[in-house]
Amino acid sequence: MRRATRSFRIGVMPPSSCSYLPDRQESVAIVLDAELHNMPSYDALIQSGFRRSGDNIYRPHCAECKACHSLRVDTAAFTPSKSQKRQINQLNRLEIRIEDTLNEDWFSLYERYINQRHQNGSMYPANKQDFLSFIQSGWQRSKYIHLFDGNTLIAIAVTDVLVQGYSAIYSFFDPDHPWSLGSLCVLAQIQTAAQHGIPWLYLGFQIDDCAAMRYKQKFTPNERFTAGEWKTSE
Repeated sequence: MRRATRSFRIGVMPPSSCSYLPDRQESVAIVLDAELHNMPSYDALIQSGFRRSGDNIYRPHCAECKACHSLRVDTAAFTPSKSQKRQINQLNRLEIRIEDTLNEDWFSLYERYINQRHQNGSMYPANKQDFLSFIQSGWQRSKYIHLFDGNTLIAIAVTDVLVQGYSAIYSFFDPDHPWSLGSLCVLAQIQTAAQHGIPWLYLGFQIDDCAAMRYKQKFTPNERFTAGEWKTSE
């Protein structure tokens, strides 16, 4: 059965220096039609390789580069590696709280994370309103997965809740903690999605030539959106 299709308008941003591959230029296509800025439409668009930033829905639209591929993890079939099994044991020692709002201590944790891990990034210096504008939307429902080590908040994974998937928007954590908290955030999202019968966790764009992005492909089985369809990664 063929899926129903519809046309919609996009706006293409002018090229600028790529945030992930410094020797290349990047451009993004942004969905312009206001009637598509809602949860059901976004649920369909994310299945076509789109992402959300604030109220904007976008995906890469680079003229000479096809390095970015949307990646999603099959939550029901997820098979942890040996190292991920150790991380799951660590996760089981933490308290996971799924909240509708951010914990009151979130900004101090976020500020420490940005100051120590991303001083050369676009989010430095940490700004509360800029970050909230990035992760929040007037039409999309999000959950905040909090990880506590005892009574101490050590990580937060911002997660969009869709009909057919969860979408990992952004995670930040205690930069001094000895565990790999970024991976634990992904594992917590996979675990939560599977418990709620959500088939996919969308991890954003996989860029093989970007070292900071390679962790995503370690969560298997996964699929990439390539040439207009989802294909199982090899």
